Amino acid sequence: MGNNNMLTTKEATLISDLLIMEESACKKARLYSRTLTDTALAESFGKIADNHEKRFNALLEML
Repeated sequence: MGNNNMLTTKEATLISDLLIMEESACKKARLYSRTLTDTALAESFGKIADNHEKRFNALLEML
């Protein structure tokens, strides 16, 4: 794309949809990380939540 600041309506809609999915996945993973009793699993879900949060923030910057 020549101008990165100009998104088509379709692109903006797709990014918005991805934002919703990343936010949901982050919230679920964060919840699991806080409620699991297995510390290794809890840490893994914490890292998964962090990765979803990073992707969410990167997508948000595109809008």
